[in-house]
Amino acid sequence: MKNKVADTQLSKSVMNRRAVITHGLAMAGAGLLGSSVSVASAGPVTGAPAANPSSTYNILDYGAVAGQNSTAAIQQAVDACHEAGGGIVLVPAGTFITGTIILKSGVNLHLVQGAELLASGNREDYHSTYRRHGVIFCEDAEDVSVTGEGVINGAGTQYYDQTRSHSPRDFDRSRTRQKENYLPDGKFSPDGPIARNRVPYGFLIEFYHSNRVTMKGVTIKDAPIWTIRFGYCDGVLVDGISILNNLMVPNSDGIHITVSRNIRIANCDIRAGDDAIAITGFAKIENTPGYTSEEQDRYTHGNKTPYVENIQVTNCHLQSRSSGIRVGYGQHPIRRLSFNNIAIYDSNRGIGVFARDAADIEELVFSNIIIETRLHDGHWWGNGDPIHLSAISRFEGEPVGRIRDVQFTNVTATGEHGIMVYGTQKHAMDNIQFNNVHLRVRRGRETMTKGGNLDLRPSADPERQLFEHDIPGLYAQHVDNLVIRDFVLRWGEDLPPFFTHGIQCVNVNNVLIDSAVVSANPAAANGKEIVLEGTTLRKAISHPET
Repeated sequence: MKNKVADTQLSKSVMNRRAVITHGLAMAGAGLLGSSVSVASAGPVTGAPAANPSSTYNILDYGAVAGQNSTAAIQQAVDACHEAGGGIVLVPAGTFITGTIILKSGVNLHLVQGAELLASGNREDYHSTYRRHGVIFCEDAEDVSVTGEGVINGAGTQYYDQTRSHSPRDFDRSRTRQKENYLPDGKFSPDGPIARNRVPYGFLIEFYHSNRVTMKGVTIKDAPIWTIRFGYCDGVLVDGISILNNLMVPNSDGIHITVSRNIRIANCDIRAGDDAIAITGFAKIENTPGYTSEEQDRYTHGNKTPYVENIQVTNCHLQSRSSGIRVGYGQHPIRRLSFNNIAIYDSNRGIGVFARDAADIEELVFSNIIIETRLHDGHWWGNGDPIHLSAISRFEGEPVGRIRDVQFTNVTATGEHGIMVYGTQKHAMDNIQFNNVHLRVRRGRETMTKGGNLDLRPSADPERQLFEHDIPGLYAQHVDNLVIRDFVLRWGEDLPPFFTHGIQCVNVNNVLIDSAVVSANPAAANGKEIVLEGTTLRKAISHPET
């Protein structure tokens, strides 16, 4: 069945959206926050081709009714579109309750302005394979897209108890600076996270083993756990979407990319209770060391390499109770990522790069980024650190891959913690560069109740999970080839003395410090401008803060 009225409605919506996207991509070329730096090409990133507007399948023609459960009707429209060779499945204005929609090759699920897909509260409405899925599930497909100006509503907050805190015990209070006063039992945390009850479905939107996937324009809100997951995909475009989650909800990641390649994310607004954008090497079974190609070999489409690679993120606004950008965790190696013209605000961490498995993480470029972080009350990983790199195993006795060839250029940050680069004797990092990074460290509401600690969770070593440690402006240990060039540090007022040195390097081989404007925290009696311990210095030209 086809609907001529719907075709007209769709044409207007697509034309309006095209104008907005064209403007957004023009801004991307011009640079939203500043001029971009030259980075390696992220390879051919293409989305699904435009569907033929004459091949439009209105869900109303298949029995969908606003305000009622329309799962079966929407699926019938998708199936008909796919079987006819592809086209557009139109969701008109109105709220349609749905369980899992299984998206198929050649289908563009298009939500016009005023359309809403509302997640069903009935567990039986959701498709289940190795896990129960959410509202959109796509597997082993190509040329698929979700577009428009409508809303996908996960209705996730209702599955949480907003009177109780989510408080797993993955640290030892006795190792923290505050001892038994650190997150005491029974205390409700105003920043969250809140306690989860039973959620009837899994990740809200999932694409697995697919090629040429596009998401444009839609607004996604209130996911109960991960919002969008791209797993084993090749060729993804995400442009101009908004993710508006409840910041109190734990594990409500915005976009989570696992073992995928050739991806571009642009012009997005993402607010999430967990990482806003996460790029990981997780295999299908996340908590077992190692991987094989068996999972990828079972499917026709998707990423057939072992790498997470060729990913570009540009012109995005990010907010998170965890990391605005997280790179790392997982068994597969990660390489060739670029992040440019990004604002991260009111987040627990700004940028985090975490080696926790045997896979290497390399060739990362972060440029033209504004970061604002603060310590959050409650059980969130991180301590208000604007930039965090660490390499430590999450599996007892297992090796850790190397973090190497990472650049931070033109970064302006304000936070309640310093910059941390934490390697270990067995797992040193290599070629880490900070170029024109400006940092202001300030006191916050939770500085005394949670500050003065390093947070390396998850860690198999209980002594290196969450523990007391002084906080320099920039702290680095066990790094080969560290460059700190044009680094400017400013200390805020009334900081406690556990904020100490301007720069501290411990067991760093070959460090270059050039044109650093730094000083010790005035409240630290033994603070120094630069401290080098067990470190080989290539060059140091510093200018004390004035």
